[in-house]
Amino acid sequence: MHLLQAGLFLLATIRWGDWKNWRRYYPTILFFIGGDLLKNTLFHDHRMWEYQETVLGEKILFGHLVINFLVMFVIYPSTILIYLGKFPMEKGKQILWILFWVLIYLTMEYINLHYKGIKHYYGWNMWWSMIFDLVMFVILWIHHTKPLLAWAFSIMWLSILWNIFDLSHNLLK
Repeated sequence: MHLLQAGLFLLATIRWGDWKNWRRYYPTILFFIGGDLLKNTLFHDHRMWEYQETVLGEKILFGHLVINFLVMFVIYPSTILIYLGKFPMEKGKQILWILFWVLIYLTMEYINLHYKGIKHYYGWNMWWSMIFDLVMFVILWIHHTKPLLAWAFSIMWLSILWNIFDLSHNLLK
């Protein structure tokens, strides 16, 4: 399933991605990937969700780490090239654009849950994913225009999640 989704994202990026200006989006792509790497490092032994491959590519995508690398290095850059490349100027359209991307990510997660391509743990669920995706897409836009502010919001968001899910400081050892 993840290979199919990555392929669809690549096709969409070929069609709608802002390839001419990829250098403008490169810092946000790195921010997106870096945030996921940080999450995977901090929550290595306490994952809120875990990728699995059960439909396509079981022999290639044989674990969370490999699938997560596929997501980080194909889906995230593709997302940014389309999301930021087509980001509207009007406030109302900006809100709809963000909600559209939240819907895309939620739909992918729902499909993955249905086909056992992802598992939730420790109280994580689709509602948390919706909130997470909404915050994530807002922060990605902020990062594109005000990177330091996005880092501050990201740290606050991580702290909020850490406290809501009552994570132990032992995870930092």
